[in-house]
Amino acid sequence: MQFGIFTVGDIAPDPVTGYTQSEAERISNLVRVAQRADEVGLDVFALGEHHNPPFIPSSPTTLLAHIAALTERIVLSTSVTLMTTNDPVKIAEDYAMLQHVAKGRLDLMVGRGNTVPVYPWFGKDIRKGVALALENYNLLHRLWREDVVDWEGTFRTPLQGFTSTPRPLDDVPPFVWHGSIRTPEIAEQAAYYGNGYFANHILAPNLHFKPLVDFYRARFEHYGHGTKEQAIVGLGGQAFIARRSQDAVNTFRPYFEEYPVFRGSSLDDYMTRTPLSVGSPQEVIDKTLTFQEGFGDYQRQLFALDGMGLPVEMALEQVELLGTEVVPVLRKEMAARRAPRVPDAPVHSTRVTEKYGDAEPRQPRPNPNRGDNLSGASPYQDSDPAVEAHFPSAV
Repeated sequence: MQFGIFTVGDIAPDPVTGYTQSEAERISNLVRVAQRADEVGLDVFALGEHHNPPFIPSSPTTLLAHIAALTERIVLSTSVTLMTTNDPVKIAEDYAMLQHVAKGRLDLMVGRGNTVPVYPWFGKDIRKGVALALENYNLLHRLWREDVVDWEGTFRTPLQGFTSTPRPLDDVPPFVWHGSIRTPEIAEQAAYYGNGYFANHILAPNLHFKPLVDFYRARFEHYGHGTKEQAIVGLGGQAFIARRSQDAVNTFRPYFEEYPVFRGSSLDDYMTRTPLSVGSPQEVIDKTLTFQEGFGDYQRQLFALDGMGLPVEMALEQVELLGTEVVPVLRKEMAARRAPRVPDAPVHSTRVTEKYGDAEPRQPRPNPNRGDNLSGASPYQDSDPAVEAHFPSAV
C-alpha cells in the first residue's frame, strides 16, 4: 500500500494573515513539501498540471525532475497529465526522459482535466474530450512499447516509422494510472490495458465514486488481468491534522470556508458528508479506514495537504504529522484487514522483475541500421561529401 500527497499547486491568499505567496515562493515551497515527504517516509509525491491562474504547475516534468535530484526514495508522479491537450508523442518523450532522470522513481496519472478554457488554448475541442483522451493514450501506450510505430488517427498527423526517444528505462514504461471521476470510458480503457484507476475521492459525498471503481474492477477481471479484487485502485483524500481535534477544526476553518471552491459551505457539514478528514491523527486514521471498508482493498492513498493559502510551515507540519503519526498506523491496520493475494502498487523494480525475472533488462540503443525520424539518414553512415563541403562542422 502506498501513501503520499498530491498537490494542485494553487496560489491563494492566507485568510488569517492576508499574505499571498508569489509564484516563485509557491514553486520553491512545493519543492520543500516534496523533500519533507521523502524525509518522513511517504511513498508518493504527485503534482498536477494546470495552465491557468491561480495554479502554477504548467510544466510538471521540469519541477519533478528538480525534485528527483533532491530526494532519495519517494516515487514521483503527476496527479494529472492532460491526455487531451498534450501531444502523446511529447508525453512519451518527456516522461521517458524524466523516468531516466528519476532512476525509475516515476509513474504518471493521465486524465482529461476539468478546466474548460484549456482546450481552445491548445487548439482542441472540448466536445471531443473523451475521444481525444482515448485516442491519445492508445498512441502513448504503443510509443512506449514499440521501437518503431506506424500510426494514423483522428486528432494528430500520422506517424511513419517513428521512434520515440529516449526509450523507457530498462525498456519498461512508467506505470500509468487513469484518473477519472465521471467517465466510464476512461475506467474501461484503464481496465483494458491493466493499468491503474484513480478516483479523486474529494469534493463529493462519501463513496460517491464507488460505482466507477466497481465498474473498473469488473472490467479489469473481464480482460483477464486478475480478479476484480486484484485491480489496481488509487484514491484521493483531503486532510488537516492537529494533535488535538478542536485545534485542527479551529485552525483549518478559515482556510476552508474562505477558499473560493468552498465559500458558503460549512466545514462541519463537509466533514460529515464528504471524505474530508479534519482532526487528530486518530480521527484521520479512522476516516481513512472507512475508504477501505467502502471501496475494498486498494493500492494508493494520496492526501491533499498544502493548498488553500496555507503557509508553508503549516503545510510542512501537515506532512510531518501524516508521515509520522497517521501513515504508520494506517499501514499496519490496512495490512491486517487486507485480503490474500491483493497486489501492491506497481513500482519500477517490481515491473522489471516481472518482465525479465533474473535476466538483465534490455537497454535500448540507437539502431545503426535505421535512419532518423525525418530524413532516414543514419548518424552512423559515411558522411556525404556534398554535405561535408557546405557544413564541415556538422560531420
